[in-house]
Amino acid sequence: MNQTKINGLIVAAGFSGRMRSFKPLADYKDNSFIINIILKLESICDQIFIVTGHKAEVLESSVINDLTNNQQNELLKKIKFVYNESYHKGMFTSLQKGIFAAQYCNWILYHFVDQPGLPNNFYTNFLNQIDPNYNWIQPSCKNKNGHPILIKKDLFNLISNASEDSNLKEISKSAEVKKKYWECNYEEIIQDIDTEEDLENI
Repeated sequence: MNQTKINGLIVAAGFSGRMRSFKPLADYKDNSFIINIILKLESICDQIFIVTGHKAEVLESSVINDLTNNQQNELLKKIKFVYNESYHKGMFTSLQKGIFAAQYCNWILYHFVDQPGLPNNFYTNFLNQIDPNYNWIQPSCKNKNGHPILIKKDLFNLISNASEDSNLKEISKSAEVKKKYWECNYEEIIQDIDTEEDLENI
């Protein structure tokens, strides 16, 4: 386990169309969504890749400024920004772009930007589910599958070479995918923050 290299992959390229604010920079517990996630991935990931698109420069500047102001310079060295020029075509293109950049590892932790509320111990417990017999590990709560997802390196080419209009649901049907579902008690894995009202509810 100690020799396993894990890269975090946060997709933050979308338009945030249903929120009145730019979702990655929305406030959650005194930090932006994206800073909340970065701080939690810090201890478990070798590098953290952030896929940008809409308002890319704003997002990148905000992350750099926040971490610099909080003297998180070592953490900043672990972060790589990846611009997806095709972000308007959908989230799957951002995943493809991110995997291409982050592929030099054993596993990628694929994380949505609208899940800032997962507790720190979730990530430690999730990584303990890594099993060499599987290449796709996904949490589940109350019989609902959630995110983030751990994706092993032997699936990177399958995802990267898929059509841009594909999606993870289609990818998951491939015979190459060997899934493990981890039944847990973290309801945050199935949270979906798409609107201001969703944010107020959490």
